[in-house]
Amino acid sequence: MRDEERPVGEFVRLEVDPATRVGTLRLDRPPMNALSVAMWEELEAGVREAEASEDVRALIVWGGPKVFAAGADITGFSGLTEPGARAQGAILQRALGALARTPMITIAAIHGYALGGGCEVALACDLRYAADNAKLGQPEILLGLIPGAGGTQRLPRLIGLSRAKELIFSGRMVDMLEAERIGLVDHVTPADDLLSAAAEAASRYAAGPAALALAKRALNDGTEQALDQGLRLESELFAACFGTEDAVTGIASFLEHGPGQATFQGR
Repeated sequence: MRDEERPVGEFVRLEVDPATRVGTLRLDRPPMNALSVAMWEELEAGVREAEASEDVRALIVWGGPKVFAAGADITGFSGLTEPGARAQGAILQRALGALARTPMITIAAIHGYALGGGCEVALACDLRYAADNAKLGQPEILLGLIPGAGGTQRLPRLIGLSRAKELIFSGRMVDMLEAERIGLVDHVTPADDLLSAAAEAASRYAAGPAALALAKRALNDGTEQALDQGLRLESELFAACFGTEDAVTGIASFLEHGPGQATFQGR
């Protein structure tokens, strides 16, 4: 079955493989996928469309074979006032909030540059798969700015406060040898193999149980709370698993066939 292409707007489209139930949110604003306000809005719309589709249970965000996203469209910053920047920042935060909070497992597939806003898009995904020629960074300080789409908050939660400070204070780029070492990316492949590796991983998550969404919520929300509150949330979500069809299927399959044999429906 061929992938279905569903345009979201001028710069973002959703490509769906109904066979694997994997969606690919394609960023497509040549030559460098500079993130304009319109593109941020389309990114949020693409996430919402994927969530609403019964054919999508895991999502890849991909900028194409040359570049993920080289940063914000700086031409939109010229003459921007503080109130205007505040309004624009709200659009950025809303778009990546939608991406970070979607119940689906999300994977950023990174070719080439993922800088500034592009790096922040990758940080909002659950996992980051990168080509061996990729480069990541938050260079906003070199423009007299700071990250505005979550970089100052998601980066330290991923790699630690001290490392995040050094990267944001310096604005330097990180190659994949360092990125993998510090936990900025989860998996590095040759460039030609990147999209297939991300798709293979996404298809496994797409075939997983409804408990994946509950696990994601427990991890994301629980780690933002005090330990006792996080443990209460975990207990609630653990109990909620037993209200799903997949738990019934998984337990019965384990008792009859052993682990790893269940076929889940995502319900």
